[in-house]
Amino acid sequence: MECVGPTSVVFDQTLTEYNFGPTHPMSPVRVDLTMRLAEELGVLELVKRVDAPVATDEQIATVHDRGLIDAVTRAGATPGFEDASRGLGTEDDPVFADMHLASAHVVGATLEAFRQVWSGESLHSVNIAGGLHHAMPEKASGFCIYNDVAVGIKQLLADGAERVAYVDIDVHHGDGVEKIFWDDPRVLTVSLHETGQMLFPGTGFPSDTGGPGAEGTAVNVALPPGTSDAGWLRAFHAVVPPVLREFAPEVLVTQHGCDSHMNDPLAHMMLSIDGQRAAYLALHELAHEVAGGRWVVTGGGGYSIVDVVPRAWAHLLAIAAGRPLDPALPTPPRWRAYVTDVVGATAPHRMTDGRTPAYRDWSAGYDPETWLDRAINATRTEVFPLHGLDPLP
Repeated sequence: MECVGPTSVVFDQTLTEYNFGPTHPMSPVRVDLTMRLAEELGVLELVKRVDAPVATDEQIATVHDRGLIDAVTRAGATPGFEDASRGLGTEDDPVFADMHLASAHVVGATLEAFRQVWSGESLHSVNIAGGLHHAMPEKASGFCIYNDVAVGIKQLLADGAERVAYVDIDVHHGDGVEKIFWDDPRVLTVSLHETGQMLFPGTGFPSDTGGPGAEGTAVNVALPPGTSDAGWLRAFHAVVPPVLREFAPEVLVTQHGCDSHMNDPLAHMMLSIDGQRAAYLALHELAHEVAGGRWVVTGGGGYSIVDVVPRAWAHLLAIAAGRPLDPALPTPPRWRAYVTDVVGATAPHRMTDGRTPAYRDWSAGYDPETWLDRAINATRTEVFPLHGLDPLP
């Protein structure tokens, strides 16, 4: 789709200071490699670059308890400080120096992306370092200290937005964002993820549809392990477009964890770069169809930091810029050399995994003998009637 408005990318090097240490899966190197790949491919020439501000404590406190903010601030200033009740000092969320500042930078970058879109300065805006969707109001969780996406949505609502849709395609359930807006009918949260029967955080089932007065505004597609491009795209197209069209948001917010890839070490899905790219293209189309093009984009999970994350998110940035990359493109030699120098690994040579993503549309009927189709049908059965939609194919 040809974009008619400008795209901004909120990034400066401070965002790589969100760093749990050299042995943690969520290495900030993945963000650095992504931005360098996008630069080498000419993607960043197509967008407006915006520095990341630091969110204030008051902005963070629109979602998070002051007690959490105080604990994070103390943890980043006091060697050896831990607070398990706040999720700090755990294996997932070890403390590190100045962690409040680093986390507030991520929130500030996402807030700026939201501001760019709501003000009309940008049609699309991206914070690739954002998407920290597990953080809860009272505690850090799952590599996420503060929930930047939720803070951004809160600001949109405060600025007068009446309908905001959030679509989360990380392999893990977007539990923090869902919980924060569970009772708010103005916010639709949609999460496609590996079933909580198999994967952290163990939540996000089809019957989880929102609180009193907000029934139907939480949508969960709990997919079987081993789901590949065809199954994932089948599920996406069977659920996401109809619900978004019916909800008619003013802004579409998306979280793009790429840990659904077959090479990701922390989950059990089998998507390719090409399947993920197809999802990004679909979300871009939907932003234009249902939200006038107003699209806020964040990163998320993704722990294959050389083979997957930089390529997936470079595709995402190019799609947000309105100029998708040819999957057959070679990766730039200078970028591959940088990967070898910095990480000591051999970088992929092409922007594709060599797959052609295709799927069978739900309208052709479903097979109740397959786990995938039962999962899709369960979500449609629970949610579609709450939106006045027919759950049957």
